[in-house]
Amino acid sequence: MSGALSGLSSSGEIDSTLPTRKLLAVGCRILSLHGHDDFNQGQISARRHDSPDFLIKVAQRGFDDACPDDMVACAVAQDAVVPPEAPPEAPLHQAIYAARLDVGAIVHSHAESATIFGATDLQIVPISHEGAFFKDEVSRFDETSHTILDHDTGGAVARALGQKSALLLCNHGLVVVAATVRRAVILTLMLERACRLQLLAESLQRSYRTTRDEEVEKKRRYIYSDVAIRNYWNHAAQAACRAFPDAQEWRSPA
Repeated sequence: MSGALSGLSSSGEIDSTLPTRKLLAVGCRILSLHGHDDFNQGQISARRHDSPDFLIKVAQRGFDDACPDDMVACAVAQDAVVPPEAPPEAPLHQAIYAARLDVGAIVHSHAESATIFGATDLQIVPISHEGAFFKDEVSRFDETSHTILDHDTGGAVARALGQKSALLLCNHGLVVVAATVRRAVILTLMLERACRLQLLAESLQRSYRTTRDEEVEKKRRYIYSDVAIRNYWNHAAQAACRAFPDAQEWRSPA
Protein backbone atom coordinates (compact mmCIF):
# COMPACT_ATOMS: atom_id res chain seq x y z
CA MET A 1 0.00 0.00 0.00
CA SER A 2 2.77 2.47 0.83
CA GLY A 3 3.92 3.44 -2.64
CA ALA A 4 0.39 3.90 -3.95
CA LEU A 5 -0.79 5.84 -0.95
CA SER A 6 1.96 8.41 -1.00
CA GLY A 7 2.64 8.56 -4.69
CA LEU A 8 0.57 8.82 -7.84
CA SER A 9 -3.14 8.35 -7.33
CA SER A 10 -4.99 5.58 -9.10
CA SER A 11 -6.08 7.89 -11.91
CA GLY A 12 -2.69 9.55 -12.32
CA GLU A 13 -4.18 12.78 -10.97
CA ILE A 14 -2.09 15.89 -11.47
CA ASP A 15 -2.60 19.47 -10.34
CA SER A 16 -3.55 20.84 -13.74
CA THR A 17 -6.28 23.38 -13.04
CA LEU A 18 -4.15 26.08 -11.39
CA PRO A 19 -0.57 27.29 -11.77
CA THR A 20 1.65 25.69 -9.15
CA ARG A 21 2.36 29.00 -7.41
CA LYS A 22 -1.36 29.59 -6.86
CA LEU A 23 -1.95 26.04 -5.65
CA LEU A 24 0.85 26.42 -3.12
CA ALA A 25 -0.46 29.77 -1.92
CA VAL A 26 -3.98 28.42 -1.44
CA GLY A 27 -2.46 25.41 0.32
CA CYS A 28 -0.61 27.74 2.68
CA ARG A 29 -3.82 29.50 3.66
CA ILE A 30 -5.59 26.17 4.21
CA LEU A 31 -2.77 25.01 6.46
CA SER A 32 -2.93 28.26 8.40
CA LEU A 33 -6.68 28.00 8.87
CA HIS A 34 -6.23 24.51 10.31
CA GLY A 35 -3.62 25.42 12.92
CA HIS A 36 -0.31 24.74 11.20
CA ASP A 37 1.13 28.23 11.77
CA ASP A 38 4.36 28.67 13.71
CA PHE A 39 5.41 32.23 12.92
CA ASN A 40 7.06 31.97 9.47
CA GLN A 41 8.25 28.39 9.99
CA GLY A 42 7.10 25.32 8.11
CA GLN A 43 7.15 24.79 4.37
CA ILE A 44 5.12 23.61 1.44
CA SER A 45 6.69 22.73 -1.90
CA ALA A 46 5.82 21.18 -5.26
CA ARG A 47 7.65 19.93 -8.31
CA ARG A 48 7.23 22.07 -11.42
CA HIS A 49 5.89 20.15 -14.39
CA ASP A 50 7.91 22.19 -16.88
CA SER A 51 11.32 21.88 -15.22
CA PRO A 52 13.40 19.64 -12.92
CA ASP A 53 13.08 22.19 -10.11
CA PHE A 54 10.55 22.55 -7.33
CA LEU A 55 8.83 25.61 -5.88
CA ILE A 56 8.92 26.23 -2.14
CA LYS A 57 7.54 28.92 0.18
CA VAL A 58 10.17 31.55 0.95
CA ALA A 59 11.67 31.74 4.43
CA GLN A 60 10.21 35.09 5.44
CA ARG A 61 6.57 34.22 4.86
CA GLY A 62 4.30 32.14 7.05
CA PHE A 63 1.40 29.97 5.95
CA ASP A 64 -0.94 32.79 6.94
CA ASP A 65 0.48 35.45 4.62
CA ALA A 66 2.19 33.59 1.78
CA CYS A 67 1.11 34.62 -1.73
CA PRO A 68 1.81 33.11 -5.16
CA ASP A 69 4.80 35.40 -5.62
CA ASP A 70 6.31 34.06 -2.38
CA MET A 71 7.28 30.74 -3.98
CA VAL A 72 10.92 30.39 -5.03
CA ALA A 73 12.43 27.81 -7.38
CA CYS A 74 15.03 25.39 -6.02
CA ALA A 75 16.90 22.64 -7.79
CA VAL A 76 16.60 19.08 -6.55
CA ALA A 77 20.32 18.56 -7.13
CA GLN A 78 22.30 19.01 -3.93
CA ASP A 79 25.20 20.73 -5.67
CA ALA A 80 22.98 23.51 -7.05
CA VAL A 81 22.98 26.96 -5.48
CA VAL A 82 19.95 27.45 -3.20
CA PRO A 83 18.39 30.92 -3.54
CA PRO A 84 19.00 33.08 -0.44
CA GLU A 85 15.26 33.58 0.06
CA ALA A 86 14.63 29.83 0.25
CA PRO A 87 13.92 28.38 3.70
CA PRO A 88 16.80 26.83 5.67
CA GLU A 89 15.12 23.43 5.50
CA ALA A 90 15.27 23.25 1.71
CA PRO A 91 17.64 20.23 2.05
CA LEU A 92 14.76 18.22 3.52
CA HIS A 93 12.71 18.80 0.38
CA GLN A 94 15.66 18.25 -1.98
CA ALA A 95 16.44 14.89 -0.39
CA ILE A 96 12.88 13.61 -0.53
CA TYR A 97 12.35 14.66 -4.15
CA ALA A 98 15.65 13.02 -5.09
CA ALA A 99 14.72 9.77 -3.33
CA ARG A 100 11.05 9.63 -4.30
CA LEU A 101 10.23 10.28 -7.96
CA ASP A 102 6.56 9.59 -7.17
CA VAL A 103 6.38 12.58 -4.81
CA GLY A 104 5.07 15.78 -6.36
CA ALA A 105 4.46 17.83 -3.21
CA ILE A 106 5.71 18.03 0.38
CA VAL A 107 4.38 19.69 3.52
CA HIS A 108 6.42 20.18 6.68
CA SER A 109 4.73 21.85 9.64
CA HIS A 110 5.08 22.13 13.40
CA ALA A 111 1.47 21.11 14.06
CA GLU A 112 0.84 20.78 17.78
CA SER A 113 -0.73 17.32 18.04
CA ALA A 114 1.70 15.75 15.58
CA THR A 115 4.62 17.25 17.49
CA ILE A 116 3.35 15.81 20.76
CA PHE A 117 2.51 12.47 19.14
CA GLY A 118 5.97 12.29 17.59
CA ALA A 119 7.55 12.68 21.01
CA THR A 120 5.81 9.50 22.24
CA ASP A 121 6.25 5.85 21.28
CA LEU A 122 2.67 5.64 20.03
CA GLN A 123 1.87 4.33 16.56
CA ILE A 124 -1.15 5.60 14.66
CA VAL A 125 -4.11 3.25 15.05
CA PRO A 126 -7.47 3.50 13.21
CA ILE A 127 -9.56 5.25 15.82
CA SER A 128 -10.90 7.65 13.19
CA HIS A 129 -11.19 7.66 9.39
CA GLU A 130 -7.89 9.54 9.36
CA GLY A 131 -6.26 6.93 11.55
CA ALA A 132 -7.43 4.26 9.12
CA PHE A 133 -5.57 5.95 6.27
CA PHE A 134 -2.37 6.44 8.25
CA LYS A 135 -2.22 3.00 9.88
CA ASP A 136 1.25 1.66 9.00
CA GLU A 137 1.85 4.74 6.81
CA VAL A 138 3.80 6.94 9.26
CA SER A 139 7.53 6.67 9.95
CA ARG A 140 9.56 8.36 12.67
CA PHE A 141 12.83 10.26 12.55
CA ASP A 142 14.63 10.62 15.87
CA GLU A 143 18.28 11.17 14.91
CA THR A 144 17.86 14.85 15.76
CA SER A 145 15.06 17.23 16.71
CA HIS A 146 16.93 20.20 15.24
CA THR A 147 16.10 22.05 12.04
CA ILE A 148 17.08 20.03 8.94
CA LEU A 149 19.86 22.27 7.63
CA ASP A 150 22.19 20.02 5.63
CA HIS A 151 22.04 17.38 2.94
CA ASP A 152 23.28 14.54 5.15
CA THR A 153 20.43 15.07 7.60
CA GLY A 154 17.97 15.58 4.77
CA GLY A 155 19.06 12.27 3.31
CA ALA A 156 18.57 10.56 6.66
CA VAL A 157 15.03 11.98 6.81
CA ALA A 158 14.30 10.67 3.31
CA ARG A 159 15.58 7.21 4.27
CA ALA A 160 13.44 7.20 7.41
CA LEU A 161 10.39 8.18 5.35
CA GLY A 162 11.03 5.32 2.95
CA GLN A 163 7.99 4.66 0.77
CA LYS A 164 5.45 5.83 3.32
CA SER A 165 3.07 8.77 3.18
CA ALA A 166 4.24 10.64 6.25
CA LEU A 167 6.95 11.04 8.82
CA LEU A 168 6.92 12.35 12.38
CA LEU A 169 10.06 14.28 13.25
CA CYS A 170 10.74 13.71 16.94
CA ASN A 171 9.99 16.98 18.80
CA HIS A 172 9.79 18.73 15.44
CA GLY A 173 6.43 18.22 13.74
CA LEU A 174 5.42 16.33 10.63
CA VAL A 175 6.31 15.71 7.00
CA VAL A 176 3.64 14.60 4.51
CA VAL A 177 4.31 13.65 0.89
CA ALA A 178 1.93 13.03 -2.01
CA ALA A 179 1.66 13.18 -5.76
CA THR A 180 -0.13 16.53 -5.79
CA VAL A 181 -0.40 19.70 -3.73
CA ARG A 182 -4.07 19.06 -3.08
CA ARG A 183 -3.47 15.57 -1.72
CA ALA A 184 -0.45 16.61 0.36
CA VAL A 185 -2.36 19.46 2.03
CA ILE A 186 -5.46 17.41 2.76
CA LEU A 187 -3.43 14.49 4.12
CA THR A 188 -1.53 16.92 6.35
CA LEU A 189 -4.80 18.10 7.88
CA MET A 190 -5.87 14.51 8.34
CA LEU A 191 -2.64 13.37 9.97
CA GLU A 192 -2.87 16.16 12.51
CA ARG A 193 -6.46 15.18 13.29
CA ALA A 194 -5.53 11.50 13.61
CA CYS A 195 -2.82 12.42 16.11
CA ARG A 196 -5.13 14.72 18.06
CA LEU A 197 -7.96 12.19 18.34
CA GLN A 198 -5.63 9.39 19.40
CA LEU A 199 -4.01 11.57 22.04
CA LEU A 200 -7.50 12.36 23.37
CA ALA A 201 -8.35 8.64 23.46
CA GLU A 202 -5.11 7.85 25.28
CA SER A 203 -5.86 10.56 27.85
CA LEU A 204 -9.05 8.76 28.91
CA GLN A 205 -6.95 6.00 30.45
CA ARG A 206 -9.56 3.50 29.33
CA SER A 207 -9.54 0.92 26.55
CA TYR A 208 -10.93 2.04 23.20
CA ARG A 209 -12.01 0.36 19.97
CA THR A 210 -10.32 0.68 16.60
CA THR A 211 -11.50 0.01 13.05
CA ARG A 212 -11.32 -3.62 11.94
CA ASP A 213 -8.58 -4.43 9.42
CA GLU A 214 -11.03 -5.35 6.66
CA GLU A 215 -12.73 -1.97 7.04
CA VAL A 216 -9.44 -0.06 6.99
CA GLU A 217 -8.95 -0.95 3.33
CA LYS A 218 -12.55 -0.02 2.47
CA LYS A 219 -12.07 3.39 4.10
CA ARG A 220 -8.83 3.98 2.23
CA ARG A 221 -10.43 3.26 -1.13
CA TYR A 222 -13.62 5.25 -0.53
CA ILE A 223 -12.81 8.11 1.85
CA TYR A 224 -9.45 8.90 0.22
CA SER A 225 -10.28 8.40 -3.45
CA ASP A 226 -9.25 11.04 -5.97
CA VAL A 227 -12.81 12.37 -6.09
CA ALA A 228 -12.99 12.60 -2.30
CA ILE A 229 -9.66 14.40 -2.02
CA ARG A 230 -10.73 16.88 -4.68
CA ASN A 231 -13.96 17.56 -2.80
CA TYR A 232 -12.11 18.01 0.50
CA TRP A 233 -9.70 20.42 -1.18
CA ASN A 234 -12.53 22.47 -2.70
CA HIS A 235 -14.27 22.71 0.66
CA ALA A 236 -11.06 23.66 2.45
CA ALA A 237 -10.13 26.21 -0.24
CA GLN A 238 -13.54 27.87 -0.01
CA ALA A 239 -13.18 28.16 3.76
CA ALA A 240 -9.68 29.61 3.34
CA CYS A 241 -10.97 32.18 0.87
CA ARG A 242 -13.63 33.28 3.36
CA ALA A 243 -11.00 33.65 6.06
CA PHE A 244 -8.42 35.22 3.72
CA PRO A 245 -10.32 37.22 1.05
CA ASP A 246 -7.13 37.96 -0.90
CA ALA A 247 -6.87 34.25 -1.71
CA GLN A 248 -10.09 34.32 -3.73
CA GLU A 249 -8.35 35.74 -6.80
CA TRP A 250 -5.83 32.86 -6.83
CA ARG A 251 -8.49 30.26 -7.52
CA SER A 252 -8.76 31.16 -11.22
CA PRO A 253 -6.31 29.56 -13.68
CA ALA A 254 -5.20 32.87 -15.23
